[in-house]
Amino acid sequence: MERRNFIKKGALAAGVTTLATGSSMAMPAKKKKKKKGKAEFKLKYAPHFGMFKNSAGEDLIDQINFMADCGFTAMEDNGMMRRDVTTQTKIGEALAGRNMTMGVFVIDKGGNMANTLAAGNPEYVDIFLDGCRRAVDVAKRVNAKWMTVVPGGFHRKLPIGIQHANVIEALRRGAEILEPHGLAMVLEPLSDSPDLYLRTSDQTYMICKAVDSPACKILYDIYHMQKNEGHLIRNIDLTWDEIGYFQIGDNPGRKEPTTGEINYKNIFKHIYSRSTDFVLGMEHGNFSEGKKGEEKLIEAYIESDDFEV
Repeated sequence: MERRNFIKKGALAAGVTTLATGSSMAMPAKKKKKKKGKAEFKLKYAPHFGMFKNSAGEDLIDQINFMADCGFTAMEDNGMMRRDVTTQTKIGEALAGRNMTMGVFVIDKGGNMANTLAAGNPEYVDIFLDGCRRAVDVAKRVNAKWMTVVPGGFHRKLPIGIQHANVIEALRRGAEILEPHGLAMVLEPLSDSPDLYLRTSDQTYMICKAVDSPACKILYDIYHMQKNEGHLIRNIDLTWDEIGYFQIGDNPGRKEPTTGEINYKNIFKHIYSRSTDFVLGMEHGNFSEGKKGEEKLIEAYIESDDFEV
């Protein structure tokens, strides 16, 4: 009896040991947490003010420093021309101090639905040219090269060929102002309304060829072009020699990469294979709110930039 008890107790102890060992082996290995720090992006992705305000605060210079600390090497600001001279100067100095490239800002009243260049109205052209002249001084303060221009809407009572000629003539005159300073307007085809004159990359390519100036190039906004025409990589290649700038936004939703249907990792890889000089403006919203949303946005760019070269 004592021997039987001894054997039974020994078997029980062995079973417990086996279960414990098996349980230990079955436990999944803990994933290592990614260390937060400065990313080393292959391309010049350019955030905008407000994108990281929960992490960096409301101060614009603090936001620039936060962008740089995260690894971003460029920044864009559509509303730069509406900022006062002192603020523009501080922004320019901050970007220079962090070795960041200034991306696009929008030429104030540089063609819109209220003063469409397709109409050929001299008053509208004068408004556009005044915006170009004022943009030169702003560009110098912030060390910018590219300025966004949207020619406005269709003029439905004019034949399309006449509208093309009106736009081309106005842009030639704008280029004459910008070119001596080494600046370039970048024309942005949009998907926001069917009433907009500029809608596709091939149409914009034709206009740039007709203007025939290094001061007039294409702003290829990947979000808008996905909506209007698709075939993104093919159309980027077809219009490549006239592209001056890229902008980013996933579709649907116009949020950061990985939140929609566009394969940004492939697109970034393709652009990188041809040139690393472009600024890619992050002209989109944040998919999620707060600091967590800003962290997810940065992670999305790290993931999309993680392509083989």
